[in-house]
Amino acid sequence: MKLTITFLTFVFVACQGASPPDSSAQTVPSSRPASAVSQEIDSSRRTAITEATARIAPAVVTIQTETVERIPPDIFSMFFGAGGAQQRVSPGIGSGFIIRDNGVIVTNAHVVQNATRISVMMRDGTTYPATKLGEDETNDLAVLKIDARNLPVAPLGDSDALMIGEWAIAIGNPFGFVLANSEPSVTAGVISATGRNLLGSSEGAGVYVDMIQTDASINPGNSGGPLVNARGEVIGVNSSIYTPSQGSVGLGFAIPINRARRVADDLIEHGQVRRPWIGELLRTPAGATNPRDVITSGAVLRAVVPGSPAALAGLRPDDQITRAGNRTVRNAFDWEAARLSLRVGDRVPLVIRRGNREVTITVTVADRPEVSAPKVTVLREIELTTLTPAIRAERGIRSAQGAMVTSISNRLRDEIGLDVGDVILQVNRNAVRSAEDVQRAISQAGPRTVYRASFERRGVFYYTDFVIQ
Repeated sequence: MKLTITFLTFVFVACQGASPPDSSAQTVPSSRPASAVSQEIDSSRRTAITEATARIAPAVVTIQTETVERIPPDIFSMFFGAGGAQQRVSPGIGSGFIIRDNGVIVTNAHVVQNATRISVMMRDGTTYPATKLGEDETNDLAVLKIDARNLPVAPLGDSDALMIGEWAIAIGNPFGFVLANSEPSVTAGVISATGRNLLGSSEGAGVYVDMIQTDASINPGNSGGPLVNARGEVIGVNSSIYTPSQGSVGLGFAIPINRARRVADDLIEHGQVRRPWIGELLRTPAGATNPRDVITSGAVLRAVVPGSPAALAGLRPDDQITRAGNRTVRNAFDWEAARLSLRVGDRVPLVIRRGNREVTITVTVADRPEVSAPKVTVLREIELTTLTPAIRAERGIRSAQGAMVTSISNRLRDEIGLDVGDVILQVNRNAVRSAEDVQRAISQAGPRTVYRASFERRGVFYYTDFVIQ
């Protein structure tokens, strides 16, 4: 990345027709003491932005990461005997903020994704090793912990009470240490919009819904830092930018702090987020090729999972959701934003358009069906659950039976090729009807047996071969 620094020089030019200063003129002494003038200047320079920055900046941190990447050998390296795959360490940098004085920090999931080493630098340059308490890629949020006490804490505001046009202050560490200083940078703008839904971005990945939009400059390295209001309260987590140039063009987006607070609480208490589920499946508009088609299509149910909370509440195919709690639902993006605000156990009133009338139905939010399903552990590093009709309908799985991977270690993911969400259908010649079938097929074979596992992934069928030493 090439940075161009332009220095500005101010030149004072006398206006045409004005008389030059008269050196003989008498200077009228000020009747106010110098201390009073100094206080007046200091007072005039203090604004809501300076006060908010002073309140929040001590709790803003820089997050440094290292990621070890495996580089496959090229043909020339192999020819000259360079050996197998090489490793490369890639550094990364982002921002975060302290939410508890015992060293709990919030940042973006994409800042620490796949990191093998994480460290946190305070405003004064003090650096601590950090551990990851949990991350949620869907919401692009992660929670870190450092071993420290009595740290400054960022006060959290209310992102549901934002006003379009009010001050917004983005704080973080743009472009890392290019500026050779551990002090955070401050940019200011306004809240441009709320409830923004966007697909993809230059920094960060995935689908972002119900986002805060601001024109305060957010650049690479700002990710995970706080978006702050004029009272010095965090109202969002800087997450992504929309840009054709890889730099800020005034279209920055932040995750609302109310959602971030809920996700952080789950990650701190459980190490993962309890994903809300009611068992509804939305209809995809026919011929939809871009977000514009979805925006005008409404949130219409294609199907309802049997036995799900939606089915128990009386939802039916072709129902259109128009309101969830106090949120208006105009399309699938709005519905996804409403879902992200739900928590397991909530009772949510939904306004449904059914034919020519509107009805209100209350749905009780539950855990995803695989959460409560019995689990079987295989090879001490893979957790499986038997495929059920509810799981099959919720995930759109084509196979009628099998064992779904609910968790797997990074080591086995790399070595075997299976991932979370894959459905194992067969192990060698043994058909898989339950999670126990996989456990039985592997335990009955001898050492150094070559296994072939057939599996379904997002509607496509694959196989993988592996050996257990």
